[in-house]
Amino acid sequence: MELKRVVVTGIGTINPLGDNVQDFFKNLDEGVNGCGPITRFDTTLFKTKFACEIKNFEPSKYGIDRKEERKLDLYSQFALIAAEQAVKDSNIDSEKIDPDRIGVILGSGIGGINTLYSEVEGYVEGGKVPRFSPFIIPKMIPDIAPGLVSMKYNFRGPNYATVSACASSTHAMADALMYIKLGKADIIVTGGSEAGISIPSIGGFNSAQALSTRNDDPLHASRPFDKNRDGFVMGEGSGILVFEEYEHAKARGARIYCEVTGAAMTADAYHITAPHPEGLGAKEVMKLALEDAGMKPEDIDYINVHGTSTPLGDIAELKAVKAVFGEHAYKLNISATKSMTGHLLGATGAIEALACIHAIKDSIVPPTINFEEEDPEIDYKLNLTLNHAQKREVNAALNNTFGFGGHNSSIIFRKIK
Repeated sequence: MELKRVVVTGIGTINPLGDNVQDFFKNLDEGVNGCGPITRFDTTLFKTKFACEIKNFEPSKYGIDRKEERKLDLYSQFALIAAEQAVKDSNIDSEKIDPDRIGVILGSGIGGINTLYSEVEGYVEGGKVPRFSPFIIPKMIPDIAPGLVSMKYNFRGPNYATVSACASSTHAMADALMYIKLGKADIIVTGGSEAGISIPSIGGFNSAQALSTRNDDPLHASRPFDKNRDGFVMGEGSGILVFEEYEHAKARGARIYCEVTGAAMTADAYHITAPHPEGLGAKEVMKLALEDAGMKPEDIDYINVHGTSTPLGDIAELKAVKAVFGEHAYKLNISATKSMTGHLLGATGAIEALACIHAIKDSIVPPTINFEEEDPEIDYKLNLTLNHAQKREVNAALNNTFGFGGHNSSIIFRKIK
């Protein structure tokens, strides 16, 4: 059976660097930092008091009225906002396309955790009589965001959520790619959404010693590859992409951003939170993604690494890159855009996929900001795109995302040929 080609025909986002792709790309290039004090709740008793929030978020600005807002967890609101941009960008909302051939597959690591916490808190404070909102279940479940998008646009193809911690949205994109390659759908709206700046999320990740506690200097807290990195910074938002079968896109005259050539998934089978110290799972997933794409290591120009700014993770991932790419690793650009956006958990793969598409489309590699001091465990002969964006032609980019539980995923984007 001949596999179909898959392209990207629409993109949308709301994240700490912008509530549209144009602002997001501009701020990436300029090395803008999305970090600031947490405003969602009182952080007095918390070890970490900062995060990368979406500033001054007001649902009504995006057409979500008060009645609808009460029925939607924040993560679903973010997904609907980014999806509206991507669907309009691809023009699939105004064309006569078979809705049974359009699916929605989105990833989220923790779904409606804000809803769950607020409802349980209300019960604990309210006494013995359980008074839960009738919307608690449909607001909190991680699969509701793709369901909501499908209902809004009457997309009746494959519809579900992937939940694999921080690898969730890349798993969603990998699934979307496979569905279209196999001819099971013409279009899949894919990506992810997360709203993890909440009391249980920040408290839980603090207890796991995963978050930076650089409260005296939060703007420099997310510092991948720097000797003094001490954990990741929480982010929030959504990234949505429209994947489409190539001939289908051509036939309707769609704008094509790039081709999606391959993806892969592996497991570390090592530890619930820590990566394998030699990056074995990361190494294998990149090799498999290249094989799936029918590409060689030297075909890749840019890697957007998972690069969370944790002491172990950054080292293990770069070891894996060197193992897979050999001498070509020194000809690549590598960057960790979490230094600017923070870590969007289940949405991070989609946000960084957009960064890869930007690098391909606009011939610029976004930087890894906040680098100050070398770590003797890291090879700085690698071009880590430190502190400043770099202009270069990018024909193909690979994006890595890894999650608690040992989940690894990689996806590759390439200029259309």
